[in-house]
Amino acid sequence: MVDLVRDSRWGRVMESIGGEDPYLGQVFARAMVKAHKEVNGNKKEGMVSCVKHFAAYGAVEAGRDYNTVDMSQREFRQYYMPAYKEAIDSGVEMIMTSFNVVNGIPATINKWLLKDLLRKELGFKGIVISDYSAIEETIEHGVSKDKKDAAYKAITAGVDIDMMSNVYANNLKQLIEEKLVSEEIIDEAVLRILKLKNKLGLFENPYKDLDSEIEKKTLLNEKHLRKARELTAKTFVLLKNENNVLPLKKGKKIALIGPYADNIAILGSWSMFSDKSKITTLKEAFEAKIGKENVIYAKGSEILEEKEINQILQADGGNIIHIENEKEKLENYIKEAIEVAKQVDTIVLAIGEHYKQSGEACSRADIEISNIQKRLLKELSKLNKKIVAIIFNGRPLVLKDIVEQVDGLLEVWFPGTEGANAIADVIFGDVNPTGKLTMSFPQATGQCPIYYNHYNTGRPHKDNTRFVSRYQDIPTESYYPFGYGLSYSKFRYSCLKLSNKILTENSKITVTVKVKNDSDIEGEEVVQLYIQDLVARVVRPVKELKAFNKVLILPKEEKEITFEISEDMLKFWNENLEYESEEGEFRVFVGTNSEDTLSDTFTLKKQTKKY
Repeated sequence: MVDLVRDSRWGRVMESIGGEDPYLGQVFARAMVKAHKEVNGNKKEGMVSCVKHFAAYGAVEAGRDYNTVDMSQREFRQYYMPAYKEAIDSGVEMIMTSFNVVNGIPATINKWLLKDLLRKELGFKGIVISDYSAIEETIEHGVSKDKKDAAYKAITAGVDIDMMSNVYANNLKQLIEEKLVSEEIIDEAVLRILKLKNKLGLFENPYKDLDSEIEKKTLLNEKHLRKARELTAKTFVLLKNENNVLPLKKGKKIALIGPYADNIAILGSWSMFSDKSKITTLKEAFEAKIGKENVIYAKGSEILEEKEINQILQADGGNIIHIENEKEKLENYIKEAIEVAKQVDTIVLAIGEHYKQSGEACSRADIEISNIQKRLLKELSKLNKKIVAIIFNGRPLVLKDIVEQVDGLLEVWFPGTEGANAIADVIFGDVNPTGKLTMSFPQATGQCPIYYNHYNTGRPHKDNTRFVSRYQDIPTESYYPFGYGLSYSKFRYSCLKLSNKILTENSKITVTVKVKNDSDIEGEEVVQLYIQDLVARVVRPVKELKAFNKVLILPKEEKEITFEISEDMLKFWNENLEYESEEGEFRVFVGTNSEDTLSDTFTLKKQTKKY
């Protein structure tokens, strides 16, 4: 899923790889497509990848799944198209259409989108597959009269496979007999599918890779579990570490409290086929790390109240639950948590979203943690103990109330099979966190959509005057910006230098910055480079990520990090939908996130001016 996402209310944020940035989306799209194509250098062992959702599904109005998308072509090409294009250029074999409309026409029957743009302009030669029953759903959109009409419009628009409905199976034959659809169109779609099956060797071996013995050796083997544990720890983002409360010392007792403290539901959405018996809980991982005698546990609260979880279960068609004496149980949970917390100096609090609150069809109008978990934290904070919060979630949350009451905060998302062990590795200092946010965290839900690479208005919020673009009740800035993430190491940036102040079409500017690890802990830092086009024919973002470099820096070591700026990095889609750069002044930023940066300026000069 390479959709650009700027709205944390959308449940499918959880699936996003590039978050709110088009360049990051390109990097991840390229890496994932190439990784699927071969295993350990062996193309025969690889898999076909399918990129979704084409196109612009991440821009659904109000952050509501399956909702409408409406934007200009320039906006689409500048921000939403790059990741799809990168996947295609990297050799993706399949494209899945999105549920939303594009220019007023559902993507699944949109000839301009699938033929003119995807096939002709982007050069995609592979298979186009609909999303789940999306062809049939064009009837509900109000653009297809019935299933026959929907089948006609989808096949003539270029959709090769109808996923999970009978629209093609029950109507294409009749459409051909009535000469509304030519056999050539069907032949083209079938040939694309047959070519791919042949490429995969499925005619010689239709059950390729389906081997129970290989499965036993592959799933959950020690090598893969170690790699999962290592990679999972790299996804965590340290958001707060006041007075270096983290990492925790291994010889001291801690209170492990919260609804996620002894819970296997840490995998998140799309994990329904996982082997739950193999999941380690946080309590088990902590006990293995520092000894059972040093971990005192209390549940503290449920994740949600009965009415909240039932609202979710009913929407899923599931059976509602009833918690006997709910209020009394919640009070007892808190009392037990307080008694446990009194015995130690440090509390580790494991809280977050319910796993059914993130994922497909899990859009939320309020992206805060539930009130019963907030109350638990409030009561614990009265004890004046050190509190480290571990947050489980599938999207950026409003965390202001949480952050103000804790000393440390580790964002762990829904971390997977080895998630608990990876958390223990980070909390107790065996692994130094390196993750950075791919989406901005809002001050309040009402800020959504919020993203770092926004445009300036004619009245930007620069001071406390009234008639500027601002809110009356909260700041306009994000609470945690794009690219943010702390480390147990302390990195200091200095000496930003440009090799030249003038850039031409045939030259490059070398950018250098010094980064010092001003601590006694070895760490990796993601050094980020952004550029702003200061004056252009169309409004340009306040800054855009153009490069990043992850570097290992030893204790007290200082490294010089180098980037190159080329004219190609300055191109954009202008008002005539031409992709070009313009002469003028640019500002370059280098830093640890999108806000905390050093900056300088340079000028692009071209041989021929274009007006």
